[in-house]
Amino acid sequence: MVSSYAPTCDVRSLGFRQSRHLSVDLAKGALYSRAMPASRANSPLHDERPWGHFTVLDESDNYKVKRIQVLPQKRLSYQVHTQRAEHWMVVGGKAKVTLDGRDIVLSPGDTVDVPAGVAHRIENIGGENLIFIEIQRGPYLGEDDIQRLEDDFGRR
Repeated sequence: MVSSYAPTCDVRSLGFRQSRHLSVDLAKGALYSRAMPASRANSPLHDERPWGHFTVLDESDNYKVKRIQVLPQKRLSYQVHTQRAEHWMVVGGKAKVTLDGRDIVLSPGDTVDVPAGVAHRIENIGGENLIFIEIQRGPYLGEDDIQRLEDDFGRR
């Protein structure tokens, strides 16, 4: 399901924890990350990948919220998760999302739901960084719940 949404609220009302590394301007659809100390680089909260990077904004036993940045003309693996569903909201750039072989183009404010067990990928089709918020929900949220079907970087 794809929808457009123009948020205009305080991030605290969404239940996010306060963070000195993050500021949000939802009225402009933008999420900004301040410089992260070197000790947090590639920590469980931040990870560099060949396609860009992600930062975990909040998590609990049955959900995790990430800010994901994809470099221009890069894409994530075509993949399946068995234990979690995901909800994505594009806040910057332009994305092509593939769900079970069907392509959808998303712009800032657009959202898409990715059910558990559905093959999916997101690709930055623009010339600027693609930024989206991912909400994972399910009984297990580990990074190892992944079956890669295709990967531009040779990962399995």
